[in-house]
Amino acid sequence: MTDQERTEDLAQLLARLKSTYDVNESEIARRIGVAPATVNAWVHRRRGAGGRGVKRESLQALAEAFPKFTTEEIFRAAGRESPGPLSPDAEARILDLWRGLTEEQQRAKEIEMRALGEANRTGR
Repeated sequence: MTDQERTEDLAQLLARLKSTYDVNESEIARRIGVAPATVNAWVHRRRGAGGRGVKRESLQALAEAFPKFTTEEIFRAAGRESPGPLSPDAEARILDLWRGLTEEQQRAKEIEMRALGEANRTGR
């Protein structure tokens, strides 16, 4: 990891992105499906009321729309952890474990997983 990657925040990453792709804030917003005011807030470090931060979906959309920047790089700049990969082997192991749980345990784990997913989506 370079010093830039370690210390770059989202505003700095967006400045590089704008330069790399020769786009403005409105174009970034259009490509990722958010309001231009939202991107402007990120650029001026006013993202998310109450310290919620940038939504996971928006960060993923940035990585998809601007592939010269990795998902990990974008999430790190936003102060978030990027979603982990799910290989076919990992999925099979998880399903195997799931099948060994009682119906009640499955419901409890589903609630827990939904809460974790919501926390990842909202940054809380």
